Amino acid sequence: MNSDRQAPPGAAFSAILTLPFGGLGVRSDQSFIRELVFLPPGTAARTPVNPLAERAATQLLAWLDDPDRPFDLPLAQRGTPFQRRVWSAIAAIPRGTPRTYGEIAADIDSAARAVGQACGANPFPIVVPCHRVVAAGGGLGGFANSTGGYLLDTKRWLLLFEAGQ
Repeated sequence: MNSDRQAPPGAAFSAILTLPFGGLGVRSDQSFIRELVFLPPGTAARTPVNPLAERAATQLLAWLDDPDRPFDLPLAQRGTPFQRRVWSAIAAIPRGTPRTYGEIAADIDSAARAVGQACGANPFPIVVPCHRVVAAGGGLGGFANSTGGYLLDTKRWLLLFEAGQ
């Protein structure tokens, strides 16, 4: 994810959801979801300010009840062609079956480090489930360009949740 992912809680969000792992900020306009941003635990919720933010909030909350529920959100065109290839490969990973950075890299004829960088730049986490990409040998790897703190705790929670634990 981009460096602006750690913007101050509440900064320019169309909605902020309070989820079991922490906050999730939604940036949207009338036509597209522009970005989803993990926020620290304890971030205050913000009521959606437009219909698309409301739609995103509804679908994300419904996902907590059914993690197999597909998302139907208009996502803004973001990223380089390579990043979009990685995100497409990530979107195809079934819930509960993490893949390694190296496996994704082999699928798209790339390198694991490049896949990791594309994962970190993912503007639509959960919808494009970059948390399902882990390090070789069973380690979590990084998450949202972080190797610790609440972001890695979020990845751990997401993987356990999707595994049904």
